[in-house]
Amino acid sequence: MAKFYDTINDERCAFIEAQHMFFVASAPLAADGHVNLSPKGMDTFRVLGPNRVAYADLTGSGNETSAHLLENGRVTIMFCAFEGTPRIMRLFGRGTTALPGSPLWDELSPHFNLIEGTRQIIVVDVMQAQTSCGYGVPLYEYQGERDYYFQFCDKVDVETYQQENNHTSQDGLPTPLGLALKPTD
Repeated sequence: MAKFYDTINDERCAFIEAQHMFFVASAPLAADGHVNLSPKGMDTFRVLGPNRVAYADLTGSGNETSAHLLENGRVTIMFCAFEGTPRIMRLFGRGTTALPGSPLWDELSPHFNLIEGTRQIIVVDVMQAQTSCGYGVPLYEYQGERDYYFQFCDKVDVETYQQENNHTSQDGLPTPLGLALKPTD
């Protein structure tokens, strides 16, 4: 049975910190827009307080979450226990993007071990946390992080890649990164 909470207490924080992976869901306002769901990992998530979380967002093939947050702020983060007792936790909130060099970046970045290719920090003000059973989630054994991301960063010029791939969403919405790098008249 699902239970709802107004805050992330110590027990819920411990559950979050024990997970090696989380999922981020967002969507544009347009009815025909694409709902985005992204898996994340690599020790990038932090609980900053009872109603605030953030994650270091690495360069990727798209930048959907950031575009959706700029447009409407809505975001859901989900954690699943793949080991041990079954459990799912969702964090419902409103998010924003902190870009390198911004005051929000300067405030949040010390909480992370930033790695090459970190393009932004997504910060979420959590309005509600929900736990549910997770009985249908299979058991998986954590074997470690993959090194493909680091191989990717070694092969490409990350800034050029971001300029070419991370300025707009799949639906053409601007991203904060795209707006920050857009030439001014």
